[in-house]
Amino acid sequence: MQWDKKYLVLVVWTGRRNIREPTTVWLDKNGGSLTDSRLLPPDSGASSSWLRPRLRHIKRIRGTMTTAQHDTEHYLETARELAAKVAPHVSQIEADRQFPSELSGAIADQGFFRLLIPRSMGGEELDHPTFRKILEIFAAVDASTAWAVNQNNVFATDVMKMPKGVAHEIWDERRAVVTNGPPSKTAKAVSVDGGYKLSGLWNFSSGCDHATWIAALVPVWSQGQTTPTGRENFRIMLLPRDEVNFVDQWHVNGMRGTASFSFELDEVFVPERRTYSQTDPVRSNSPVYAISRTLLFAMGFATVAVGVARASLSAVIDLTMNKTPVRTTIPLHDLSTTHRLIGEAEAIWRSAAAYLRETSAAVWEGASKRGVLTTEERIQSRLATTYAI
Repeated sequence: MQWDKKYLVLVVWTGRRNIREPTTVWLDKNGGSLTDSRLLPPDSGASSSWLRPRLRHIKRIRGTMTTAQHDTEHYLETARELAAKVAPHVSQIEADRQFPSELSGAIADQGFFRLLIPRSMGGEELDHPTFRKILEIFAAVDASTAWAVNQNNVFATDVMKMPKGVAHEIWDERRAVVTNGPPSKTAKAVSVDGGYKLSGLWNFSSGCDHATWIAALVPVWSQGQTTPTGRENFRIMLLPRDEVNFVDQWHVNGMRGTASFSFELDEVFVPERRTYSQTDPVRSNSPVYAISRTLLFAMGFATVAVGVARASLSAVIDLTMNKTPVRTTIPLHDLSTTHRLIGEAEAIWRSAAAYLRETSAAVWEGASKRGVLTTEERIQSRLATTYAI
């Protein structure tokens, strides 16, 4: 695709049609007609005036680069720029146990908390291989940042399960982030007229420092019920951040910056329209949503682990170049023991990374071609993610 100074090449999604894949359109710079009239309604006269007000997403494409290549490079380059901004703050992130607001704001402004949200909702709807590459870039700099990017993006894939009204209520805000955490034994929702009364404690809510909404998985009790039966249905309930009370129990040695605090509620009313079930059908045929949230989490966190391991191994190699052990004049990098240990570590890392890459690619291919994963694909992916971590 050659660049012509007379035209702009646009990749568009319109309000009239749900175009799942990027569609290339040539638009005259001076306001002339579109050369591709397939996007236009029959009575449009192939006029660009119909399309302009409906443009949701525009990118210039130069030279011979394809749309997919351009998008991938754009996201990876943006990830590198954001990671470079994170790097000077790593010590602060660990000490403060949360991200500086300017960093979380920059990540949100670039759309990096909505990478897996559908384009129809203003998200990026990235393919999973590109998403994993982004996680690798962040993990090489800071594990907490990479973890939060994975956690907050993967949970956002539930946007295609939750009611449309609350989905728009949340993600029409550009900086929206939803955090969630597993319930403790005290968590319960009691059915009342129009919704539920929600009480209890939830833990490990990564990214709660920059979250705008909270998601609480909870068993539903009937009115008058006093003890759990073990047969309760579970629902996910969504609340604005200011309706919950955060509890700081996140005193750990590693990944302190994830701000994985707990939160508690005491008979807070949640309307039915802000709840949904994990088993509700997905309103999309996109391969992004053909992969279960559990598997997306596993592949993402394994990618973070592999990225952190690579950075750690590289740091050790750098250390050997400038250090000489006590009581010897032989530098570390010249010792046979160093060669053996680093060689073994390198082999382990490469095998884990390759296995994860292979199985993740197979999962994406299966989701793209069939819209469903085979049992073998799920087994191999879980084995690879567990081994990597």
